[in-house]
Amino acid sequence: MIVFTPFTLVVLLCSAQAFSAPTQAPLQLPEPGQCLPTLDCTRVLTQSHDNPTESRGKLHGRFLHITDIHPDPYYHVGASVSSACHRKKPRRDKERAGFYGTPFSDCDSPFRLTNLTLDFLSKNWASEIDFVIWTGDNARHDNDRKQPRTLKEIYELNRVIAAKMEEVFVKKGVPVVPSLGNNDVWPHNILAAGPNDIISKFSSLWSTFIPFPSYQVFQRGAYYSVEVIPNQVAVISLNTMYFYDSNKAVGGCEFNDPDDPGNLQFDWLEVQLETFRKRGMQVWLSGHVPPSPGNYFPECHVRYVELSLRFQDSILGHLYGHMNNDHFFFVEADDLQFPSKSDTLRARHDGESNVLAHDELFDALLKDFGALPRKVKKADYDKYGVVNVSPSVVPNPYLPSFRVFSYNITNAQGRRLQGPGGGVESSGKRKHGHRHGGGSRDTYCKKRAYQDTWRCNLNEPWYSDPDAPSRRNTLWSPLGYAQYYLEEEQLVNKTHRPKFKLEYLTYRLEELHPPDNFTYPVPLRHLPRSLRDSTRSKPSKYAPYKMKDLTIPSWIKLAQKLGRPEKKKLRRKFRKYMYMGDE
Repeated sequence: MIVFTPFTLVVLLCSAQAFSAPTQAPLQLPEPGQCLPTLDCTRVLTQSHDNPTESRGKLHGRFLHITDIHPDPYYHVGASVSSACHRKKPRRDKERAGFYGTPFSDCDSPFRLTNLTLDFLSKNWASEIDFVIWTGDNARHDNDRKQPRTLKEIYELNRVIAAKMEEVFVKKGVPVVPSLGNNDVWPHNILAAGPNDIISKFSSLWSTFIPFPSYQVFQRGAYYSVEVIPNQVAVISLNTMYFYDSNKAVGGCEFNDPDDPGNLQFDWLEVQLETFRKRGMQVWLSGHVPPSPGNYFPECHVRYVELSLRFQDSILGHLYGHMNNDHFFFVEADDLQFPSKSDTLRARHDGESNVLAHDELFDALLKDFGALPRKVKKADYDKYGVVNVSPSVVPNPYLPSFRVFSYNITNAQGRRLQGPGGGVESSGKRKHGHRHGGGSRDTYCKKRAYQDTWRCNLNEPWYSDPDAPSRRNTLWSPLGYAQYYLEEEQLVNKTHRPKFKLEYLTYRLEELHPPDNFTYPVPLRHLPRSLRDSTRSKPSKYAPYKMKDLTIPSWIKLAQKLGRPEKKKLRRKFRKYMYMGDE
């Protein structure tokens, strides 16, 4: 349980009901009528910029990815779904808001669901993980014309969620790395170049999460980095609003606009990656909007892909949210050819993915996977990076979920990766790929019309290494993840408190029971009873992918299988998890 304490955090809610519980009652976010709609609430926080990892004790080899919480203070049980679950009318609407949420709808999260999720994480996972990657959208969608959002409301929702994250994780010494979402700003999707008032406000709201040396950079653009394992592993939190093509307040990383906020962020990112590489560190890239051609301005997408592949030996992976469904895709050398892959991953939407035809993204992914070569040589792995998109806490439009990753900490104490300048050994110069089906970068770049584009002006050597943690299971390599969710029946039933259940694992069954001298990737108490027996050998519905780890070769192997039409059973499972069982 999460208890009020004067030592780390006090959240002062503005109504008397907020303090109606005993002193030792759990800290809860406000229910409808508490604070809102007046939103005249304050928070008193004891701030500390000390790195909590310095005194946290041994590593667990796990971290949490949580995204898209979307709490809604106007959510009312029994309200019509067509009113965004805000009002009883229209009475002819047979679909009604559930007690803990309304799955497969456009309604956001009741505070009851937000509290349930974070309380569950506090009780069951906060002591089992090393850090948290939290990728944004902590305010409701602007999907009710009769109850439009305000900037004050957005700030207050972010304030109470940040306070809850501090209490659940930071108090226990677990670093939290948040990112700015497209629904965390007002107007929706729009964020001008910094410094500005919105970024300044978030620098205050997130003061506990942002390392003090990063404050000046954060004030400029709301991006920063955190050494979640000092001198070993960092998480870079990107402000994807400056890459997102729905943000009409920025220029889109055009080559001839060096002061564009997207270009300034990539310049900073390049320096960060080079610095971490020279220090022999590994990095997770994180943010809200995933780096696909349909989400990013074309020139921003090119810069993201090039940096991802140039520093492949230092980047462990890419973690994003926003899409509210479960999938993965690749950034690859082909993205740097002309023309871009405009026929795949065109996840066009007005802020959210559920505007798409239901299977449009699924079909695009299978098409892209099917275009992968049947046999990938070791040198070809240089050309890929893997983007993981996690589903959301908000049941809009699917089911609430979160994801716990495990990573290799074998012999972690005192280990450093060595290479040129203290970094990882480079395997050679950049290699240009070829687009599936044609397209030549060199041919296009001879034409004047294309010479002032990023594709034609990125010529730095690529750092790739077959022995890097992103390529081979070694220290810091991602090993797998377990995804947990709430079933539909639990959300609508108010008589029983819901409990998150395992939805699926990426691991092979034998990986769940490692030798005694190694940490369990998933604590046995978080597994169904059928998976706790180390002698089990028959297949399990919880382990559909049977991946030995989450390195680039393993993801490509899975994608190749999904790209084959004859793999109908595996494709059905992928679609089921992608849409949380929604037909």
